Amino acid sequence: MNESLAIDKLRREVSDYYGRQLQSSDDLKTSACCDAESIPDWLKPVLSAIHPEVLARYYGCGLVSPALLDGCRILDLGCGTGRDVYALAQLAGSEGRVTGVDMTDEQLDVAREHQDWHSERFGFANTNFLKGYIEELEALPLEPSSFDVIVSNCVVNLAADKEAVLRGVYRLLEPGGEFYFSDVYADRRVPEALREDPVLYGECLSGALYWNDFLTLAKRCGFTDPRLVTDRPLEISSPEVASKTGNIRFHSATYRLFKLEGLESACEDYGQAVVYQGSIPNQPGRFLLDKHHDIETGRAFPVCGNTWRMLSETRFSPHFQFQGDFSRHYGIFAGCGTDMPFTADARDGSTQGSSCC
Repeated sequence: MNESLAIDKLRREVSDYYGRQLQSSDDLKTSACCDAESIPDWLKPVLSAIHPEVLARYYGCGLVSPALLDGCRILDLGCGTGRDVYALAQLAGSEGRVTGVDMTDEQLDVAREHQDWHSERFGFANTNFLKGYIEELEALPLEPSSFDVIVSNCVVNLAADKEAVLRGVYRLLEPGGEFYFSDVYADRRVPEALREDPVLYGECLSGALYWNDFLTLAKRCGFTDPRLVTDRPLEISSPEVASKTGNIRFHSATYRLFKLEGLESACEDYGQAVVYQGSIPNQPGRFLLDKHHDIETGRAFPVCGNTWRMLSETRFSPHFQFQGDFSRHYGIFAGCGTDMPFTADARDGSTQGSSCC
């Protein structure tokens, strides 16, 4: 089977799995495509304002709700029935806009059916939905550099050409914009034979990238310094699925990738620090940039040059004070390792992890 036919076959299988075989999240066989993260109190009213049918057919694996979305132009890749679109629409407000893209008619039908219902409830209309493939974003009526934030929730692993997805995202982001997304990763490369299993693929397992291959791919597509925000090991409750995946360990992880040209390949120390002013809504006491940058309000926090730029050249800049510059280099931050970045599965008793600046 040639590559084009293989991609078409994969798309049909995924669309069938999510459009016809799954009727609610109860039909899933693993926790890979279920949102197990604790929902913060401030986000609960946002989710409660979404139509019950949209919520019932949600298959995400994380919370794709970064801070400071008011007035932002947002794109949701693989939006499904629109749960995240309608949540982000409330956060973007009447001055923002949220576009959802999905390839499955049954999912989009549900999202569009409740579009007017949500507009009436929110008091404004700022959403639209497009049918298309996330590997072919250039084929959609979307202008380059036209989005502040792009999100995706447990969908990139389902794409046959993940590099095409990341290149399309980079093209659509404005400079200083970010790709904030949750997905599934493996602790090793998944054997090709497992990728041909439609259930394993539909459950977001056999299409998962080996975490280090993802980092390499992201950097090749222009996202020089991917930042891990949260992660958790996945539980495979189905004995049949577990027998197929064997010793492969899977993790749900949320990354943020900034479109900033000239970022360095490592955490370089220029003696810089930032002070968070506590002014970002719902984050008065601290701001979590990523897993290794939990920045307490009012306290000078040493950062590398890349982190400095992620805060000073993005929408976060007004909420920080910046100390230092790039005039003097002190070497690399100690402890910037290359071990698997995710929290270890409790079953293996290991304590893998990496430190950062």
